[in-house]
Amino acid sequence: MAPAETPLRGPVPSLPKGFRVSGLHAGLKRNPTREDISLIVSDRPATAAGVYTQNLVFAAPVAFDRARTPGTGFRGIIVNSGNANACTGTQGETDTAAMAHVTAEAIGGLESSVLVMSTGIIGEFLPMETIENGIRTVADQLADNEESVLRAARGFMTTDTRPKLTGVTFGKTPEGGTYQMLGMAKGAAMIGPKLATMLGLIITDAAITPDDAQRLLHQAADLTFNCVSVDGHMSTNDTVLLLANGAAGEEPLAGKDLEAFESALKNACDVLAHEIADDGEGATHVIRIEVTGAESREDARKVARAVADSPLVKTAIAGADPNWGRIVSA
Repeated sequence: MAPAETPLRGPVPSLPKGFRVSGLHAGLKRNPTREDISLIVSDRPATAAGVYTQNLVFAAPVAFDRARTPGTGFRGIIVNSGNANACTGTQGETDTAAMAHVTAEAIGGLESSVLVMSTGIIGEFLPMETIENGIRTVADQLADNEESVLRAARGFMTTDTRPKLTGVTFGKTPEGGTYQMLGMAKGAAMIGPKLATMLGLIITDAAITPDDAQRLLHQAADLTFNCVSVDGHMSTNDTVLLLANGAAGEEPLAGKDLEAFESALKNACDVLAHEIADDGEGATHVIRIEVTGAESREDARKVARAVADSPLVKTAIAGADPNWGRIVSA
């Protein structure tokens, strides 16, 4: 499927300054029209933060990224879909490091400046020759136009029916413009609490300290991605990464500018989380649960989670049966 045929909601958001992206079909997926490798590159070193699955069984790329974030000096993120590189032991760890190494060579950076995300079938080794060839090719196709953004977003997809993209502008740059933020994600099944089976990426041309990046990403994910429930299963590969390269302003955000960043980040994560729920495998309805009168946020979350995860409530919603007793009993 060509990018022009992609069923995308709304316009393709613009890339923040200093980023280039692309995606292509390398051969991990059987369908030759489906991208399965994506590359996101910052032309200048960026701050990175990450939040990850809380499943005790986690994929090699999760361990790789978790050990490196938060931090500075990052140049790229390489993503593959069609193979999760999960439950693959030491070979999976070696393959993840090799993906970072080949990517770093292709973009002219250090291996330590590259993060890795994978999603797809669990328990199979990566076809490394296919992936390495794909990485080198996609690096030659990096661009900052709408087509490249769509291809990169499609490279995240597995059973998704559409790419998930959002763009936000916020604050005021030293030159009088606005900072830009772009988010992309995938996720359609194995969607449960504590993130979901999903990959998410937020990139921005604002500058932010690693501590602020990690703190605010964790808060935003907790209020958005961690509130999504489709089938209750927790994945091995859940990852949401944030890259901030400071191309629109080198001074780390503080005060009201940092508050504007926080609001924009939550907004981007909220849009992507809703898109994931709306595109859930077999989903015919999307509901948003709001709890009022609770003594604490945690109490409200427990009530909302009990309702959202209830099979009886889900069957009532699916059948368009307004049986509010099921909500009360949940």
